[in-house]
Amino acid sequence: MSKKGFIFDLDGVIVDTAKYHFLAWRKLANSLGIDFTEVQNEQLKGVSRVKSLEKILELGNKTVSEDKFMELMARKNNDYLEYIENMNDDEILPDVPKILDFLRSKKQPISLGSASKNARVILQKVNLFETFDAIVDGTNVSKAKPDPEVFLNAAKELNMDSENCIVFEDSVAGVQAANNANMISIGIGEKEVLHEADYVFKDFTEISIDFIEELIKK
Repeated sequence: MSKKGFIFDLDGVIVDTAKYHFLAWRKLANSLGIDFTEVQNEQLKGVSRVKSLEKILELGNKTVSEDKFMELMARKNNDYLEYIENMNDDEILPDVPKILDFLRSKKQPISLGSASKNARVILQKVNLFETFDAIVDGTNVSKAKPDPEVFLNAAKELNMDSENCIVFEDSVAGVQAANNANMISIGIGEKEVLHEADYVFKDFTEISIDFIEELIKK
């Protein structure tokens, strides 16, 4: 059987940590006198912590010193870590294990490709750390999506060419990064939002084993 490299984003694809990011960002924004809604939070999906804070400050028309900026980022991360402290494998999104187990059974290389600097911690909490052949996260990259760096690094770790890699993403920036890396992009979410992806599914319950087998054969 031919081999493909399967690369998964973390937040919103494997687990729904997006809700914890939102709670932490909202708490921080509110402390600065800035209203922050779930709709505005959509703009932060797949975006680095630095860029996310910059966007929130822009929303509130606020400026802070560099030292204060670093302090705010650390505060948000500490709040986020508190939220995820009690995560377990119940938080894995529906049918993700089915797809991961099938790929393992077919000896297909699997990598994580995430902007999160807490990816390893989260994977350990939900008992998926050993499932991945490679993990590329925010500690391994310097450029944020839609730059393809994270996915190119993941392909390299898997010893796979870009054109033989398939990316699962829930953000516009992530889909663009996959496309920029010349990989097959699979959007997890709404078609209206992720229309640049090669394929879009609402969630993994819509992805059949036959579909994955077809991807492997391509």
